[in-house]
Amino acid sequence: MSQAPALVWLRHDLRLADQPALLAARQHGGPVIPVFIWAPDEDPGWLPGGASRWWLHQSLAALDGELRRLGSRLILRRGESQRELLALAKATHADMVVWNRRYEPASVARDAQLKEQLRAAGLTAENFNGALLHEPGTVQNQSGRPFQVFTPFWRHCLTKPDPAAPLPPPKSLPAPAKWPASLKLAELELEPRIDWSAGIRSAWTPGETGAQTALAGFCRDAFASYTTNRNRPDLAGTSRLSPHLHFGELSPRQIWHALRASDVADWRGSQFLAELGWREFAHHLLFHFPHTVTEPLRAEFKRFPWRVDNGALRAWQRGRTGYPFVDAGMRELWTTGWMHNRVRMVVGSFLVKDLLLPWLEGARWFWDTLVDADLAQNTLGWQWTAGCGADAAPYFRVFNPVSQGEKFDPQGDYVRRWCPELARLPAQWIHQPWAAPAAVLAQAGVRLGENYPSPIISHAIAREVALEAYAQLKAAK
Repeated sequence: MSQAPALVWLRHDLRLADQPALLAARQHGGPVIPVFIWAPDEDPGWLPGGASRWWLHQSLAALDGELRRLGSRLILRRGESQRELLALAKATHADMVVWNRRYEPASVARDAQLKEQLRAAGLTAENFNGALLHEPGTVQNQSGRPFQVFTPFWRHCLTKPDPAAPLPPPKSLPAPAKWPASLKLAELELEPRIDWSAGIRSAWTPGETGAQTALAGFCRDAFASYTTNRNRPDLAGTSRLSPHLHFGELSPRQIWHALRASDVADWRGSQFLAELGWREFAHHLLFHFPHTVTEPLRAEFKRFPWRVDNGALRAWQRGRTGYPFVDAGMRELWTTGWMHNRVRMVVGSFLVKDLLLPWLEGARWFWDTLVDADLAQNTLGWQWTAGCGADAAPYFRVFNPVSQGEKFDPQGDYVRRWCPELARLPAQWIHQPWAAPAAVLAQAGVRLGENYPSPIISHAIAREVALEAYAQLKAAK
């Protein structure tokens, strides 16, 4: 066993439990130096958005606190990852650098080059799977090709051996005789200069402890009824684990085994486990089809006649479309950094099919405003909605924002929460206030076009226009 330090390079794996890179460093025998390098420019075109940066700040603070309880600490650097790691190795006389893999296109290429450079400098360099149940190269169809349809992909995954039990957190971490220089967390400038984060702060508890609390609460209170309640944004029927998963405060193996230990008999066949599979599928697709970050998987959609309408885009972004179910979702996103998945599908459909605005506009807005902004899932979700990706919803499936609201928010409680100007409307009219009798609107204090917008577009007409655009696309093949 070596007595030289080992550097643990942390990225989207901000936890101590089920941390294979941290375990490898601990088993190396010498001091363990956890390192986080803020290098946003290494992800060209997709700099972390404001909500993600806010979450990252809180998660790093929480992780540093946990490390200090073990007699360790988190070293913070800013700059080019390879340069900073080599400088740290030299300054600490480390002979090993370990990290957990990421699967975004830029990360895959950079990590391969980094491993070569570290080894060329005489260091042991190893990386591990800490983010997925099954890595992309291990799941193929019978032709040896990547799956492009979710159901056979997940069915194949379920035939593979169960993921190993999660690794326990270390009980201690040996510290170096002298810690290397570190930036203060505030110097990374992750939090906004103008504090707009009050709504996000009140909605979330970033960090590994918050993640474990959320997982335990979901398994106790909502897992058994997930299939029934998951589409109801007016109920607490989902897990809200997505940001914890994205930042690696929680691993998919931990979720798998928590579900397995639950009281739900058919946990393996559950809808929630399939949602974890959808996350796997997203990373699988992005790994094999990296161009889909900015281009449709179905190449014919490059010719789709998307519109340019900055006014309509701003109305959608700010929750001012005049369609309450859409507006409630966009306001929930703006306030809390998160949106219910059913509502994500509806607001996405409204953008690309009612407004005929490009899916990339939606992807970039979600990227900047979601605390769980994940490149793989954001890409898959938007291409699914636009009909141009793998296993996509057919383009002619156009969500009706009124009937979706009536079905999944039947009493209007979700809309009342996020569109308080409509709170006094009866459930009969709350999803279509423009259809309400004038006396009902007056009694509820709703003045369309004044304190709540009139619809910016007719859904019925927009649907026909979208279907005609799709028909022309098909005819042009």
